[in-house]
Amino acid sequence: MAIYGYARVSTKGQEKNGNSLEAQEKALAENGASQIFKDTFTGTKTDRPEFDKLKSQLKSGDTLIVTKLDRLARTASEGSKMVESFLNDGISVRILNMGLVDNTPTGRLILHIMFAFAEFERDMIVQRTSEGKAIARMKPGFTEGRPSALNKKQKQQALELLKTHSYTEVAELTGVSRRTLMRYKAYAERTQE
Repeated sequence: MAIYGYARVSTKGQEKNGNSLEAQEKALAENGASQIFKDTFTGTKTDRPEFDKLKSQLKSGDTLIVTKLDRLARTASEGSKMVESFLNDGISVRILNMGLVDNTPTGRLILHIMFAFAEFERDMIVQRTSEGKAIARMKPGFTEGRPSALNKKQKQQALELLKTHSYTEVAELTGVSRRTLMRYKAYAERTQE
């Protein structure tokens, strides 16, 4: 009868709303999880290697703890089937912001409602993001993606420095990461050919 924890974030370093891996790990450990599995994948992807390892270890009498329902799955149908399967296999599911999910009609109803709200919330975020992008595209000078760290003149200066200095040295001088400098250089080489 082991107590396992599962933590998931969509991106490394996700910090909002106490969803960072560190915050989830701490909460899971404080609630008795002896072993914690962690993934950094979006909830809409089905390939979560650590979650798959966890599922292969769970057996009747064990308890699975997650901090929030949406850490398991983002769609109501997938999440409901998953938790129902755990319950049918004799595995308890404890969701820290909800409590213990039991295999009763009331427990299953609450679970379905909560997953439906999680899916609705995700869909609303996607819709708001799409609407925001559509509005931004109508503005003059719009470019897709994150704004460039350096303006055109600064990029040229950085590329000149790279002829005589290392990426690390130029990164320290410009305040731009080595990775970004590598992208600038690769782009400059592609566009010159």
